[in-house]
Amino acid sequence: MTQLRSSAANHHPLEQYEICIKGHLDHRWSDWFEGLEIALKDNGETRLSGPVVDQAALYGLLIKVRDLGLPLVSVMRIQSAPTEHSDMQRGERP
Repeated sequence: MTQLRSSAANHHPLEQYEICIKGHLDHRWSDWFEGLEIALKDNGETRLSGPVVDQAALYGLLIKVRDLGLPLVSVMRIQSAPTEHSDMQRGERP
């Protein structure tokens, strides 16, 4: 039987997401939203941003937005800049 092992070679960095909602949230909600950064926009929206473990965690965050009754404006995955280490894993030269 083969054991599953975690190694640095198959470890993927957390995906970064930006969730925009209509209305302003107080910064104290950050803990409830899994530590995402809360930024209030001038147009009356709130931007929640930061790393999300996986799709299940993303759906959990969206359920929290729904449970607060706040209209969802957008959800975007933010492309992070590739690191030298991740380029080398793909066989690319720095």
